[in-house]
Amino acid sequence: MTSSPTPGPTPDQASPAPADALVVRTVALDLDRAASLLALVPADRPVTWLRRGDGLVGWGAAAEVRTRGATRFADAGKWWSETIARASVVDEVGEPGTGLVSFGTFAFADEPGDSILVVPRVVVGRRGDVAWLTTVGEVADPARLLVAAPPASAPEEVSFADGALNGEQWMSVVADAVARISAGDLEKVVLARDLVATATEPIDVRAPLGRLAETYPMCWTFHVDGMFGATPEMLVRRERGLVTSRVLAGTIRRTGDDDRDLALAATLARSSKDLEEHEYAVRSVADALEPHCSSMNVPEAPFVLHLPNVMHLATDVAGVVHDAATVSSLQLAEALHPSAAVGGTPTTVATALIAEIEGMDRDRYAGPVGWMDSSGDGEWGIALRSARVEGNTVRLFAGCGIVADSDPEAELAEAQAKFVPVRDALTAD
Repeated sequence: MTSSPTPGPTPDQASPAPADALVVRTVALDLDRAASLLALVPADRPVTWLRRGDGLVGWGAAAEVRTRGATRFADAGKWWSETIARASVVDEVGEPGTGLVSFGTFAFADEPGDSILVVPRVVVGRRGDVAWLTTVGEVADPARLLVAAPPASAPEEVSFADGALNGEQWMSVVADAVARISAGDLEKVVLARDLVATATEPIDVRAPLGRLAETYPMCWTFHVDGMFGATPEMLVRRERGLVTSRVLAGTIRRTGDDDRDLALAATLARSSKDLEEHEYAVRSVADALEPHCSSMNVPEAPFVLHLPNVMHLATDVAGVVHDAATVSSLQLAEALHPSAAVGGTPTTVATALIAEIEGMDRDRYAGPVGWMDSSGDGEWGIALRSARVEGNTVRLFAGCGIVADSDPEAELAEAQAKFVPVRDALTAD
């Protein structure tokens, strides 16, 4: 575990802060409701968490910690508690996401892969009609932070190639998984594949982020430390004692014809294969949250979530957390990860099978990604419809839930559909 706190003085404190403290100030903003938060973000280590135009954006790094292995969540949480204890905060707004805020992205598996929590130097947030600016350290002229940054250039001459496995190889892996499920080894496993995009120049992630936010406004568009995407799945939100989780499992591709898509939605809602897959995912989330909640609401039947390219069976699980003073949103995310929606059922058997047959390193794909504030409130999505950018290369990820009657060709088509959001964001004019 490595960390790099950065101190900064402030004239607003009544007494000196500790030498290694982060000095944080949040002030209210009069921000045009139609203004794009992304337009403010420069290319200096941008972070993003947006849905329907609201959320948080930031840039720079005032402090960060990188963690690895089975204790990656606990190590990050310990560092965060220590950082909070040393911070000097003036918060004039008092909303979730104000004051001291960190953004994180975590590896799917214990090994390999690293995870990160980062405190940006600047955060701009908006919730409805309330907007704010948070700065860490001394800022001589905060108004200059609210001037639109130079726009990002779109990636040029992007080409795509198979990642660890080609389509035929991946279908063979799916067939192997179906055989093991049919033999009674497990009930469900989620298998992923990757696609590698290469551009002629280094990619400015702000360009695909803007396209994702515009095309998928109902999803959570995110970027932290190179991991970006537009996830439809909220692993956990904790806000003032209320805990919610959006579970997605069961997918069908849209055709673009409204009447046909309505018929497909009805088919999805009756599909025994998809309902079975969804039930496993909901059960795993409810079981993980139950020890932390004094009451819970788990709907009996899912609804169909319509996105531009696919439709999902979806269930919103809610509860009242009884240990909010001691259990942060990150700890809840750790308790939930990996859910059956991204691992399988039983989880330990499914994740072992993933490591055995999937044939690739998931990195941070399908791991928790999001933010939390010093109260422990926060939002952690699952890094789906996602990719990791490094220089001129982007590694895209997509996964499918496999159950006893899964068809390898249909699962490959579903995976291809799940590549579409990021693929289009990299290539759209």
